[in-house]
Amino acid sequence: MPKDNRARFLDLAPVEESFRDAVLSGLSRREKAIPCKFLYDERGSALFDAICELPEYYLTRTETHILGKFAGEIAARIGRRCQLLEFGSGASRKVRLLLAALEDPGAYFAIDVSCELLRQATAKIAKDFPTLETLGVCADFIEPTRLPPLPFEANGKRVIFFPGSTIGNLTPEDAMRFLRGCRRIVRAGDGMLVGVDLKKDTILLERAYNDSSGVTAAFILNLLTRANRELGANFHTSRFDYQSHYNDRAGRVEMYIRSIADQVVTVAGRQIIFTAGERIHAENSYKYEIGEFQALAARSGFGAQACWRDDDDFFSVHYLRAE
Repeated sequence: MPKDNRARFLDLAPVEESFRDAVLSGLSRREKAIPCKFLYDERGSALFDAICELPEYYLTRTETHILGKFAGEIAARIGRRCQLLEFGSGASRKVRLLLAALEDPGAYFAIDVSCELLRQATAKIAKDFPTLETLGVCADFIEPTRLPPLPFEANGKRVIFFPGSTIGNLTPEDAMRFLRGCRRIVRAGDGMLVGVDLKKDTILLERAYNDSSGVTAAFILNLLTRANRELGANFHTSRFDYQSHYNDRAGRVEMYIRSIADQVVTVAGRQIIFTAGERIHAENSYKYEIGEFQALAARSGFGAQACWRDDDDFFSVHYLRAE
C-alpha cells in the first residue's frame, strides 16, 4: 500500500425524509418517542464526545482502559490479517488501540451515521496507518444485512467491533435481531468484539446519565433543536426539560424529554399537542450481567470465547465467535 494511502468513503446516509417520518410518527403515538439514532447530528455527536469526558460518565474511560490493558490478548484472539468492521465508529479513537496491537491487519471499515465526523476520522486513520486499507461507510448499521457487500480477506478473520455499550440502546429483542444480522455478514469462525455495560449500583448509573454540568441534558434536548432546524418545527426548548432514571426491573436507564407546560408545537406543518408532564422517550441504555449477555449472544449465533473486565466490574468487553 503506498504511503499516501487515503480513506475511501461511501455515503449511504438516510435521507432527511427519514428523520421527518420518524419524528411525525413517533410524536403521533400515545407514548411519544423519537429513535435515538437521530441524536447524532453534527452537534449531537460533539455533545456526546463531551459526555465521554465527564467524570460521572465512567463508560468510555473504563472501556478504553480495558482495551488498552488487554489489547495484546484481544489481538491474539483475532489473529493476523483481520478485516475489522467498526459499527458506530464515531471519531475512531478506541479502535486505534486494536489497530496498533493487531498483527498486520488487512482492512478497517468504519460505519457510522455522522458523515462529516466519519470523513474526518477515517482520513486520520488512513494517515496514521498508511498500509491499512480504510473505508468509511456513512450508513445506519443497526441492520447489518443492508450494508453494501464488502470483500472478504482470504487469509484472515472478519471481526465486527461494536464498542461503547451501544448494544445497550437496543431492547434485548432488538439486540438479538441485530446480532443475528451481524452473524449473517460474517463466516463461521469469524468474530465480534462487543463492549457491554454491567449492572451496578443505581446511584452510580443515574449519575452517569444525568451529569451535574447538564451536558447529557443538552445532548438529548438537541433533538428538538434539530427538528427546528431540519423540519421547520417551533419547539421552545425552555418549555421542555430532561429526565432520566434507572429502571431496575427492566435493567435499563431510561431517558426522556418532558414538556413542562400544556403547549402545541408545529412540526413539518403538523400540530402536535403536549400536556404538562408528557414525555418523549429519547433513549434506553440496557445493562447486563456477564451471563445474561453471553446467553443473548448464544441465541444469536455467537459463542462466548473471552471476556475482559475492569477491576471494579463496571464494564466488560466480549469476544464472540461466529458458530
